Amino acid sequence: MPSRYFKLTDNMTVPGRWLLGTPIDAQGREVDDPWMFYRGQRLPDLGALKLPVTVTGRALDFSLAAFAAPVVHARVASVLSELAPEEVQTLPVEIEGQLEQFFILVATKLIHCIDEKATEEFQKWTPEDRRPEKVGKYRDVWGMRIDASQVDDAKVFRAWGWPIALIVREEIRDALERMGATGTKFEEV
Repeated sequence: MPSRYFKLTDNMTVPGRWLLGTPIDAQGREVDDPWMFYRGQRLPDLGALKLPVTVTGRALDFSLAAFAAPVVHARVASVLSELAPEEVQTLPVEIEGQLEQFFILVATKLIHCIDEKATEEFQKWTPEDRRPEKVGKYRDVWGMRIDASQVDDAKVFRAWGWPIALIVREEIRDALERMGATGTKFEEV
């Protein structure tokens, strides 16, 4: 039976939940490139990172900070590092008011896998958009489906052309559900 894959997103319906801001570097400035966390590549040592809480509330095991940076509790980071050690990088981050350890999660694989025929709808950047660096990449994707035959044995990855989508294989979803990880939402792709 072929593997199933899911887009892992932030469950915004959790009552009383927190919201996290933009990562801050050791010099107290917002990181230069907040989009780096979802490009699907390993990052260099960024030094001490901090995250402000923009809306106080219940801390979650998984949430997205500003610019869609995935933030995970140490227990989620541990499970992901155990099940997909070559596909995830965890960067320690201090969150104001939290004594427990959290990490920014980086998926280190970027896979060309979106199945355009099976995807509900998508738009791509064109030369007319005057963004030459984006031409050919997805501008928007609805009802995304992936071609699992392109994924090989990856368990955690980003989709080429639409890297904001964090994709996990079924066994990762199952492990997070078994542990009762809060803040997760899964949509089959």
